[in-house]
Amino acid sequence: MAGSGLLIVISGFSGSGKGTIMKELIARYPEEYALSISATTRGPREGEEDGREYFFKTKEEFLSMIEKGELLEYAQYVENYYGTPKAYVQEQLDAKKNVILEIEIQGALKIKEQFPQTLLLFVTPPSAQILKDRLTGRGTETEDVINSRLARAVEEADGCEVYDYLVINDELDAAVENVHRIIRGERQRMQHNLDTIETIKNDLKQFVKGDLS
Repeated sequence: MAGSGLLIVISGFSGSGKGTIMKELIARYPEEYALSISATTRGPREGEEDGREYFFKTKEEFLSMIEKGELLEYAQYVENYYGTPKAYVQEQLDAKKNVILEIEIQGALKIKEQFPQTLLLFVTPPSAQILKDRLTGRGTETEDVINSRLARAVEEADGCEVYDYLVINDELDAAVENVHRIIRGERQRMQHNLDTIETIKNDLKQFVKGDLS
């Protein structure tokens, strides 16, 4: 995918704090990051606005986007579709923003397959016990829901080795800065700067020929 920014996928167990890390990155470095906005066929909830929380689409509009190849990835949950629009992501990349997507492993792998330079980060607490404590500490979910999330985490743990970096979220501030350093370092990899080095090489050749001063 062309663009000056970096495409980043952040995944992690429910309760790992991945969403909080993303919000902190955007708040601390608004000039460097943009959060991808998903398209969905579910209706807007109270207070939600089209183009802010989601791009709200009819089922027909969403299926048309699939047919035209306008989504980086998509999935169906219960009766609604969710997906990542290519156009919005490209717009942010062209603005030199690092675009962050929060999606599950299956969607992350679909994007990585299409765009191998995508950076994949997986967020986890330091231990399974801490993960369970965090889920329990929310006080908003039943024991059955918590057990379901833990069972889902077992499945996710079996696939997370394909990610580029593991981020241990023990202390939030340290985790946010760690992710920021990883992304900044990744931006300096040669594979993300081939256009820049090619321009320098061409200019050097012109210097040798005496065409530039």
